[in-house]
Amino acid sequence: MSLPPFHLAFPVHDLAEARAFWCGVMGCPEGRSAANWIDFDFHGHQIVAHRIEGMVAPDAGTNPVDGHEVPVPHFGLVLPIPEWHALTERLHAARITFVIEPHVRFAGQAGEQASMFFRDPSGNAVEIKAFADPSQLFATDQSNSPLIK
Repeated sequence: MSLPPFHLAFPVHDLAEARAFWCGVMGCPEGRSAANWIDFDFHGHQIVAHRIEGMVAPDAGTNPVDGHEVPVPHFGLVLPIPEWHALTERLHAARITFVIEPHVRFAGQAGEQASMFFRDPSGNAVEIKAFADPSQLFATDQSNSPLIK
């Protein structure tokens, strides 16, 4: 399945911190930039950090999902399992604090997935997940979910 790239603009309080996190920790190449914004290549998708004076991280609260309090709003990616594990190791090495530690969610159910939540330096919540079977991304049938190892 070929998907068109999405575009997401999000607020940050410091472009140097955003660049260090999104390029250095997350491994996203930098694209165009100006005095108040930076484009990043987020696995083929365009995300843009916009510096906002007096910026406060968007936080509408949390929503209970499978025993965890999921921060809302959040954005992220679905990666192949090997890339998810590699990013998990990079985040641990960078001593990133997890909002929700890397774990397997919906174990034994349709849509079983590895998931983790953390915040960028400006407080934007990010979720990275992986499915053993990518066809389970929108699964509703509880009978055929593979276990993630």
